[in-house]
Amino acid sequence: MPAAFSGNRLRLLLCLSLSFSLSGGSPAEHMMATQTVNQQTQGSPSDHLTLGHNISRPGPDLATKVFKQASGGNVSDATFVEYEVLLPGVSGTSVEKNITLDRGTRIELSCRLDNKYSHLKSLQVTWKRGNETVRHINKTETSWSIQLRISDNSKLGSYSCTVKGEEEISAIFHLQVPKIEGKEKPIVSYEGDTAVMICKSFGYTPIAWTWYMTNGSEQIAINDTLLANKYVIHRISANVTHMKILKLTKEDNGVYWCEAAFELGKSKGKLKLKVLSFMVPLKPFLAIVAEVVILVTIIFLYEMYSKKKEKSAEAEKEFDQIEQLKSEESNGLENSSARHRKI
Repeated sequence: MPAAFSGNRLRLLLCLSLSFSLSGGSPAEHMMATQTVNQQTQGSPSDHLTLGHNISRPGPDLATKVFKQASGGNVSDATFVEYEVLLPGVSGTSVEKNITLDRGTRIELSCRLDNKYSHLKSLQVTWKRGNETVRHINKTETSWSIQLRISDNSKLGSYSCTVKGEEEISAIFHLQVPKIEGKEKPIVSYEGDTAVMICKSFGYTPIAWTWYMTNGSEQIAINDTLLANKYVIHRISANVTHMKILKLTKEDNGVYWCEAAFELGKSKGKLKLKVLSFMVPLKPFLAIVAEVVILVTIIFLYEMYSKKKEKSAEAEKEFDQIEQLKSEESNGLENSSARHRKI
């Protein structure tokens, strides 16, 4: 028995020595490493397996896998925005909400019925985009939503939520790219001057700006590099652009457009230019002068007519007086001749 034991012990020592030589470490280091692993692997068998896997073959954990799946497309699932409309509960009414998007994102549109209408039963909910029905989910008994992955402008447009029961109510979500502010009133300038046009995009940064001029029904892009002596285009800031038109002529009259390009589409602002000649400001003055001339002429003619009328009246008066004198003289002669006859 002692001999067998010592033989087994000898074989064990030989195996340990061989393993030490293969691992390149000392027996003390190996024993310390073994103790450390044994202390770390205390616990359930599954814990041991997980720890053993991590030590022997490091790999991505679950969170990393999810991140890779989320970042597999152009739009990240991490970008998630919720828009909700509270339905008024009044039959025949419709609530509208404008949603501005400049880049790809994932959104959730929700219709929620006011809590005071929670007693309504057997509600039929329909989500549509145009005539196309969109599948929705029931968040609660009084809230319904759809989830959209907006990666290009084909997903933009109007989405409607209609709730039918005892009454019918609806909400409409308008998904659109940012609007560009132009100018409603025309820009007025004069021949030979310089006109400045400005376009802004509030809260959103366009990728690029392009200016157009209207030629009939056609819009022509303006290249300020080729026409540097006529047009000067500057991007003042990330969301503001302006264009100068030099040495204005009558041909510069018309409608101009500024176009902002976003990731999800393009949007345009409209501006109108009116070029006046230098004679235009003088027209009111000339009209006043003409009125004064006409008035003076009328007064002059009236004065001449009045004087002529007075002279005519005086002439008639003199004529009447002469006639009266002649008549009196003739009467006097007749009377004197009658007296001579009596004598």
